[in-house]
This record gives sequence, C-alpha cells and structure tokens, in this order.
Amino acid sequence: MPLVRIDITQGRTDAEITALSDTIQAVMVEFFAAPPLDKYQIFHEHRPGLIRALDTGLGYPRTASIVVIQITQQGRTTAQKQAMYHAMSERLATLGITPTDLIISVSENTKADWSFGMGNAQFLTGEL
Repeated sequence: MPLVRIDITQGRTDAEITALSDTIQAVMVEFFAAPPLDKYQIFHEHRPGLIRALDTGLGYPRTASIVVIQITQQGRTTAQKQAMYHAMSERLATLGITPTDLIISVSENTKADWSFGMGNAQFLTGEL
C-alpha cells in the first residue's frame, strides 16, 4: 500500500489532475504490486514559484509544469523502483509532463508504521 504525495503547480484542470492520478495509480499497481483498490494519493497545489527544484548538476531544464512525487512504501526491490521510475516517466510524458519535470522520491517504512484508522496497526493485528 504505497502512500503517494504529488506536488504540482496550480493551474491544472480537474481532468488533468484525474488523468495524473489514474496514471500514477496504474504504475503503482503494475510496477509496485499495489492492490488495485489501494489508492492513497494526496495532491498539493502550490502557487507558481513555490516549487523550486534546481537541476542537481544534470543540466535539466525545469518548468512550471514540474511534478514531484513522494512515495512511502515497504518492501519494493531496487529493480521494482527502477522499473517504476522509467514507467512513470514514460506514461506521464503522454500527459505532457516532460521527463525533466518529474522528480520521484521513494521512502521505506515497516508494517508497524501504518494505521488505516481506529487507532490500530492493521498490518500487525492481522486485520490486513
């Protein structure tokens, strides 16, 4: 069950955000083995100029269309992560997001780090 936080600049339409959401979910299911109904996404819209991402010395141009994706998850391999990065870049490019405007960060955690409600750690209690 990945938790995906997506930071974007204000100005996208609801249809564009839905397409972005659906594409990210499809990649999570296909490349991160997320259950299809486990869709945990949080979108943050920022005023223009409030996402500042330099090129890290790679020479990548950045635009106001930048998308920053942070994924909190457990148990994915390096190969799964690399496949996901590639697929995410390719699929979001079909939505007009250039590969140089996509930043992805993956963080690891454990079963003890999740509660889906009711004050329980469902992975530990056996509810999940």
